[in-house]
Amino acid sequence: MAVDVGKGALATALPRLAGIDTPAWLPLLCAVLAVVGHVFPVFARFRGGKGVATGAGALIVLAPLAALACAAVWGLAVAATRVVSLASLLAALALPLAVSFLGERAPRGLLALSIALALFVVWTHRTNLRRLLRGEEKPITVGRPGAPPADDAGR
Repeated sequence: MAVDVGKGALATALPRLAGIDTPAWLPLLCAVLAVVGHVFPVFARFRGGKGVATGAGALIVLAPLAALACAAVWGLAVAATRVVSLASLLAALALPLAVSFLGERAPRGLLALSIALALFVVWTHRTNLRRLLRGEEKPITVGRPGAPPADDAGR
């Protein structure tokens, strides 16, 4: 996960690291390319991840406070439900709201990007959504695979 976050952050920060101040939309484009490249990697036959961690890394560079808010939503949702896909969906849906609270401090185009990213994450989680709606999505467990969740142990 740290590698995926780092990938999004590094790609988004590359224009700034290279000393390129203009055009202002370039970091946003780099963020989009990092997420799309993660979900559809050429060297893995276009079968990659869901884009959440890579998007989070990009967001850390573009809007750190919005990233923190979404991380809090994700963490609270995982703690409450132990379902990572649900937490990822909730954090993605919280993203446009978090970005909109930034007002003028947000880079131009970030709100549109955040809406597109949220919709993209929902799309990449479409199979998870079906399982969630059927009540079949598995929660994370603590300990060995197949073990009961930590709070159910010994019952």
